Amino acid sequence: MKRTWNTLSQQSNGLYVVADFERAAYRLVTEQVLYAADARSRSAYHLVEAYLEDFAGALDPLGIRLERNAHHRYVVALPKHGEGTPVRLDETLLLLVLRQRYDEGMKQGLVEDQGEVAVELPDLQEAWPALTGRPMPEVGSLRALVASARRWGVCRLVEGEADALQPFHLMVRPAIVEIVGEQWLHRLDQHNLGDGEEDTVDAEPADEEDDHAAA
Repeated sequence: MKRTWNTLSQQSNGLYVVADFERAAYRLVTEQVLYAADARSRSAYHLVEAYLEDFAGALDPLGIRLERNAHHRYVVALPKHGEGTPVRLDETLLLLVLRQRYDEGMKQGLVEDQGEVAVELPDLQEAWPALTGRPMPEVGSLRALVASARRWGVCRLVEGEADALQPFHLMVRPAIVEIVGEQWLHRLDQHNLGDGEEDTVDAEPADEEDDHAAA
């Protein structure tokens, strides 16, 4: 770490205090992705963006590297080593399917604001068994899976209107490209999909918060 939080606070002429830097660093570790488009993470994103090298230096001893996507305005914290954290099989399958749908949406030019790709439930119902050989979870279970996947900053759930034909749809977020890398896509063919198995993801889980604006 080249400069301490106290030094940076003093150099900001009162714009930031030490606690601002500490909170932003903690959020990077726990939430993994900070999007400028999200109201709940916008301030932290701008702070990290302004002092990117300092945050990178602070997290480097933890084995975490930072990647900034200037086009889609997000910063993602990635572990340097590949051990990852345990992830249930159904969570693994969701991440893989969403990454495949994101890539397909990119190819078709279906990218919306902030680099997101919309995935409707009928599309997901068709893609899930085609890609995994298993039926898609029931809607209630899918909601729970999406809430869990929120910790990686890879998707958010958008509720449908009261009279809509589908209760919700998913928005796959651009950081999924860094978090679910190319090697993950190969697991769709290589993974033994036996019941009760676990997989691991190269990501750090985030603490759940009451504010679900991003999911």
